[in-house]
Amino acid sequence: MTPAMKLGAVIITMGNRSDELRALLDSVAAQDGDRIEVVVVGNGAPVPDLPAGVRTVELPENLGIPGGRNVGIEAFGPSGAEVDALLFLDDDGLLPNRDTAELCRRAFEADPGLGILTFRITDPDTGTTQRRHVPRLRAADPLRSSRVTTFLGGANAVRTKVLAEVGPLPEEFFYAHEETDLAWRALDAGWMIDYRADLVLHHPTTAPSRHTVYHRMVARNRVWLARRNLPAPLIPLYLGVWLLLTLVRRPSPPALKAWFGGFREGWSTPCGPRRPMKWRTVWRLTRLGRPPVI
Repeated sequence: MTPAMKLGAVIITMGNRSDELRALLDSVAAQDGDRIEVVVVGNGAPVPDLPAGVRTVELPENLGIPGGRNVGIEAFGPSGAEVDALLFLDDDGLLPNRDTAELCRRAFEADPGLGILTFRITDPDTGTTQRRHVPRLRAADPLRSSRVTTFLGGANAVRTKVLAEVGPLPEEFFYAHEETDLAWRALDAGWMIDYRADLVLHHPTTAPSRHTVYHRMVARNRVWLARRNLPAPLIPLYLGVWLLLTLVRRPSPPALKAWFGGFREGWSTPCGPRRPMKWRTVWRLTRLGRPPVI
């Protein structure tokens, strides 16, 4: 018999959710199967007292979500090489089921081409899943599992071979769209991504706009995402569609001002290395239901 896949977990914290973090760690420790090694990264904040055996890293400054998670990856060796897959979990989330880790192991073991699993996020009080937490265009039925083209940043599992092959999350992004950047690179390298409705993370219902930098970052990083990853003819099409969608949604004047400021910033600032995806990856994304123009 081959040994079970070894799992690790990366959790970043700003140090302001100690009770929620402790509950999450307890839910990780309660998972069936082999023990999951955990690292908690204090992203510019001290790490609170944690159970014995939990690794910690305290960063002197906030590196943003992708930067903090990348530090957590490297805590398991280069590209996380000490483990076979890493769970990335929000510090105010919780795994309500004890079999989540085992289901991840079975999914990866059954499909060598599966690179990323994205979980279903539900509100712990209402049991509802927000539409934005179903990473596909046809999101009416959150209980339907499927192949997808992106994943949820705080509720996922990534095979470390993917990170070793395509690189880490883009630290330049700081917040917003870093998951899609990694997802597109993984798909371009031949990996697949699954949304699994039976892998559940409890998380309070929130609005992404609660973050003060939301509108600026979303617009800037959308431009960076296109500049880094899309074939040149698709860049104006992709960004034009998102410009129209933003206007149709009729954000408030301050939000729209921040959005256009971020959009301009995305064109005028460095975005990191450009590695346009292959045209066969464009076709692959299209067959999966989300062509890279929306």
